[in-house]
Amino acid sequence: ENFLSQGRRIIVRNHTYLKLTGIYKRYKGYVETKELLGEGFSNRQIGVLTEEGYLEKVCHGHYWLTGQCSKPQDYKCIEVCLSNPRAVICMGSAIYYQGGMAEEPEYLSVATERTDRSLLKMNFPVKRHYFSENNFKAGIRKRDTEFGSYHIYDMERSICDMLRFDPEIKLEILDQVRNNEQRYERMIRYAELFRIKRRI
Repeated sequence: ENFLSQGRRIIVRNHTYLKLTGIYKRYKGYVETKELLGEGFSNRQIGVLTEEGYLEKVCHGHYWLTGQCSKPQDYKCIEVCLSNPRAVICMGSAIYYQGGMAEEPEYLSVATERTDRSLLKMNFPVKRHYFSENNFKAGIRKRDTEFGSYHIYDMERSICDMLRFDPEIKLEILDQVRNNEQRYERMIRYAELFRIKRRI
């Protein structure tokens, strides 16, 4: 009886891994819990696959399919926006992911509206910034990637935010923007909105 029971468990386990192979073929990198359930996985099977390292839980309701491919360079941006689609990458993180800083900040800076109280429990350090509705919407850009999309403030807005909250900071990218008339004008408009034109 024990032998038969063990044999059934092996068959069930092999069937689970076979279904996982199908998931790898149909999904690129990230998969939602509801998609896994729709493919016939039970919550228990999802838990076992996570424990065994076949799935990595990145936030509530979302998993990374490990072993399929390497995570993209901007995976933190994608994952935080999977957790909260209204979040926007901001400050030094926005500058870094747009090529304006050589070194990645210690934490991912994320902007949300003041009224947004959703949790951001991630597998990496996150620093949250709350903005009023008008200031929050200015300068948002959407980035679409093969693994998912996310929102990020444009470079000029991000520079102004850095100068607002850390006036003494030295930003090498600032000189490049000043030497580009179109980008400089855009930065000045943000500076006027945030009342920091003198600092620019």
